[in-house]
Amino acid sequence: MSDEHTRDAGPEPYVVDIEQATLSNSTFRTALWTGEHLQMTVMSIPVGGEVGLEMHDDRDQFLRLEAGRARVQMGPAKDDLSFDREVEADWVILVPASSWHNVTNIGDEPLKLYSLYAPPEHPKDTLHQTKAESDAAEHEH
Repeated sequence: MSDEHTRDAGPEPYVVDIEQATLSNSTFRTALWTGEHLQMTVMSIPVGGEVGLEMHDDRDQFLRLEAGRARVQMGPAKDDLSFDREVEADWVILVPASSWHNVTNIGDEPLKLYSLYAPPEHPKDTLHQTKAESDAAEHEH
């Protein structure tokens, strides 16, 4: 990914070829733009990997898959993920606030996606090379 797509450009005006930025990303999560009310990140999930079970009580989330296949699970509790679907490239996942959710790569290539949070979820300039790095950062907060 070019330097232009590895630094958080928010809250300045910004345009990006989101397909190219998402497909060329090799990090678990990189924040491309963080504004006052919205954040955009790109993610690459390895084969068999997952975003990780989580819940955001005060924000909705939009995810779009650019490459790969995924299992999406959502529900009202950690142990009640009654919404269970398989999706692939060009599909969108909409996660309501307060919904437990996870996205697992069930394909044979890295899962490439981008995510919009409203309001922002991660600190400006977030860059996590791996899920382990992301998990460690979450425990610091």
